[in-house]
Amino acid sequence: MKQFDFPAKFSLGRVVATPGVLTAVPREEIDDALNRHAHGDWGIMSEEDQYTNELALNGGSRLFSAYLSGGGVKFWIITEWDRSATTILLPSEY
Repeated sequence: MKQFDFPAKFSLGRVVATPGVLTAVPREEIDDALNRHAHGDWGIMSEEDQYTNELALNGGSRLFSAYLSGGGVKFWIITEWDRSATTILLPSEY
Protein backbone atom coordinates (compact mmCIF):
# COMPACT_ATOMS: atom_id res chain seq x y z
CA MET A 1 0.00 0.00 0.00
CA LYS A 2 1.26 3.44 -0.88
CA GLN A 3 2.14 5.43 2.24
CA PHE A 4 1.61 9.16 2.58
CA ASP A 5 3.45 11.57 4.89
CA PHE A 6 0.38 13.79 5.32
CA PRO A 7 -3.22 13.29 6.49
CA ALA A 8 -6.11 12.59 4.14
CA LYS A 9 -7.35 15.67 2.28
CA PHE A 10 -11.04 15.02 3.02
CA SER A 11 -13.47 12.72 4.79
CA LEU A 12 -14.71 9.71 2.86
CA GLY A 13 -17.96 9.46 4.82
CA ARG A 14 -19.66 6.08 4.59
CA VAL A 15 -17.70 3.83 2.22
CA VAL A 16 -19.61 1.34 0.07
CA ALA A 17 -18.57 -0.92 -2.79
CA THR A 18 -20.69 -2.60 -5.44
CA PRO A 19 -20.78 -6.40 -5.80
CA GLY A 20 -19.18 -6.08 -9.23
CA VAL A 21 -16.06 -4.30 -8.03
CA LEU A 22 -15.76 -6.63 -5.02
CA THR A 23 -15.78 -9.60 -7.40
CA ALA A 24 -13.46 -8.12 -10.04
CA VAL A 25 -10.80 -6.32 -7.95
CA PRO A 26 -8.80 -7.77 -5.05
CA ARG A 27 -9.66 -6.16 -1.70
CA GLU A 28 -6.06 -5.07 -1.11
CA GLU A 29 -6.09 -3.12 -4.39
CA ILE A 30 -9.42 -1.51 -3.51
CA ASP A 31 -8.06 -0.47 -0.11
CA ASP A 32 -4.90 0.95 -1.71
CA ALA A 33 -6.92 2.95 -4.26
CA LEU A 34 -9.24 4.25 -1.53
CA ASN A 35 -6.20 5.45 0.44
CA ARG A 36 -4.80 7.12 -2.68
CA HIS A 37 -8.17 8.78 -3.39
CA ALA A 38 -8.39 10.18 0.16
CA HIS A 39 -4.92 11.68 -0.22
CA GLY A 40 -5.61 13.37 -3.57
CA ASP A 41 -3.96 10.81 -5.87
CA TRP A 42 -6.69 10.67 -8.51
CA GLY A 43 -5.27 7.69 -10.38
CA ILE A 44 -5.58 7.62 -14.16
CA MET A 45 -7.71 10.75 -14.51
CA SER A 46 -6.83 13.31 -17.19
CA GLU A 47 -4.98 16.45 -16.11
CA GLU A 48 -8.17 18.47 -16.58
CA ASP A 49 -10.17 16.07 -14.38
CA GLN A 50 -7.43 16.11 -11.75
CA TYR A 51 -7.57 19.92 -11.74
CA THR A 52 -11.36 19.76 -11.37
CA ASN A 53 -10.92 17.51 -8.33
CA GLU A 54 -8.43 19.93 -6.79
CA LEU A 55 -10.97 22.75 -7.17
CA ALA A 56 -13.69 20.50 -5.72
CA LEU A 57 -11.66 19.96 -2.55
CA ASN A 58 -12.51 23.50 -1.48
CA GLY A 59 -15.57 24.16 -3.59
CA GLY A 60 -17.78 21.38 -2.28
CA SER A 61 -18.21 19.37 -5.47
CA ARG A 62 -17.94 15.61 -5.80
CA LEU A 63 -14.54 13.96 -6.14
CA PHE A 64 -13.95 11.34 -8.81
CA SER A 65 -10.98 9.00 -9.26
CA ALA A 66 -10.22 6.15 -11.65
CA TYR A 67 -7.79 3.29 -11.15
CA LEU A 68 -6.63 0.12 -12.91
CA SER A 69 -6.26 -3.08 -10.93
CA GLY A 70 -3.22 -5.31 -11.40
CA GLY A 71 -5.43 -7.46 -13.64
CA GLY A 72 -6.35 -4.49 -15.84
CA VAL A 73 -9.84 -3.87 -14.45
CA LYS A 74 -10.79 -0.20 -14.44
CA PHE A 75 -12.75 0.98 -11.41
CA TRP A 76 -13.96 4.28 -10.06
CA ILE A 77 -14.15 5.90 -6.65
CA ILE A 78 -16.66 8.73 -6.18
CA THR A 79 -17.02 10.83 -3.02
CA GLU A 80 -20.23 12.84 -2.78
CA TRP A 81 -20.16 16.65 -2.73
CA ASP A 82 -21.01 16.77 0.99
CA ARG A 83 -18.42 14.05 1.83
CA SER A 84 -21.18 11.92 3.35
CA ALA A 85 -20.41 8.83 1.26
CA THR A 86 -17.84 7.30 -1.04
CA THR A 87 -18.75 4.63 -3.59
CA ILE A 88 -16.35 2.19 -5.27
CA LEU A 89 -17.70 0.71 -8.48
CA LEU A 90 -17.01 -0.51 -12.00
CA PRO A 91 -17.76 1.95 -14.83
CA SER A 92 -20.45 -0.43 -16.12
CA GLU A 93 -22.26 -0.10 -12.77
CA TYR A 94 -22.60 3.69 -12.93
